[in-house]
Amino acid sequence: MSACAISAHRSLVSVTKNSVRRIAYFGPAGTFTEQALRGQKDLASNELVAFRTVPDVLDAVESGEVDLGFVPIENSIEGTVNFTQDALVFDHELLIQREVVLDIEHCLVARKGVKAAELTGIVSIPVATAQCHAFLRKNYSGLEIFTANSTAEAAAQVAKNTTDKFAAIAPKNAAKVYGLEVIAEDIADHPGNQTRFVLVGKNTVPRATGHDKTAIVVFQRADEPGSLISILQEFAARRINLSVLLSRPTKRGGLGDYCFIMYADGHIQDELMADALRDLHAKQGDVKFLGSYPASGEQAHSAREHADARWREADDWMSELRSRITR
Repeated sequence: MSACAISAHRSLVSVTKNSVRRIAYFGPAGTFTEQALRGQKDLASNELVAFRTVPDVLDAVESGEVDLGFVPIENSIEGTVNFTQDALVFDHELLIQREVVLDIEHCLVARKGVKAAELTGIVSIPVATAQCHAFLRKNYSGLEIFTANSTAEAAAQVAKNTTDKFAAIAPKNAAKVYGLEVIAEDIADHPGNQTRFVLVGKNTVPRATGHDKTAIVVFQRADEPGSLISILQEFAARRINLSVLLSRPTKRGGLGDYCFIMYADGHIQDELMADALRDLHAKQGDVKFLGSYPASGEQAHSAREHADARWREADDWMSELRSRITR
C-alpha cells in the first residue's frame, strides 16, 4: 500500500472510530447501494440504516438523525443521477467524504417457478430499466413496466405479489434477500456498467491523500458569450483536470439560467486548487463547495504534480520579488 493510500486509510478509519455511529443508505436491503457500502470495511462495521429514498437519506444526515449518508450519484451508462446531484446542490448543505465505484450487474428476477415466457409485467427503478432498454425492447416489448423506488424495493414487490407473474430488474443480492430466482443474468445493454456512490456528511473535509477530487458548483455572474470559457480557463491555466462538467437549471430563474457542476482532480489543500477556487469565488456570481475527498481508482496523472511544483516555484519567485520592496 502506498504512503498516500495509507494516509487516506488512517484518516478515514480515524473518522469512523471517533464519530460514526449510524450510516444511512438508499435502501431497502439488497440494493446496489447497500452492496457498495458493505464493501467498505471501515463503514460496514457501523450501524447501517436503510431509507426509502435518496432525499430521505440526505435529510437524515442534515438533521443529525444519522452521522453519514451513502447514495448513488453517477452511472457509466446513464450519466449523473440527477435527483442526487440536484439535492446536494440545491437542497442540502452537506459535503462529500469519499467516493466508491461498484461494478453493476442487472438481473431479471422472479418468484420461484415463474418462467421468463410467462411474465406479465416488470418492475424496477427508472435508471435500471433505462440501462436495460434494448433487452426489454427485444424480449418484453409488450409488457408494462412498473416503477419502484429502488431495485431492491422492486424485488420485494415481486416477492410479495403472489397473484401476478411479475419480474424485477435487480441485483443478485436482492434475489437472495427476498427469496427470488434469477431468470436472466447480466441484462444491461452495455458492458462495463459501473455506478459511483458518495459518502456525505456535515462540515468536515477529509485531509488530502494525493489522489483526491474536489466538487464545486459555479453560478455565473452573467449569462454572456465566453462565460463558461472564463470558468474553464481557471482550471486549464493550472493544469487541473475536470473529470465531470455538467450544467443544471438553477431552479431560481427562467429558461437559460444554468449553473455548472464540476468535479476536478485535486484537493483544496493543494495550492493550485485553492488558487483556482479563490479566483472563481472572486469573479463569478457564487461558488458552492461540495467537498474535497479521496478519489477511487488509480492514482491521478502526474501532470498535476508537475503543475503544483511549478506553482510553488512561481510563488517563491514572487515572494522573493516582494521582499525587495522598500519599507
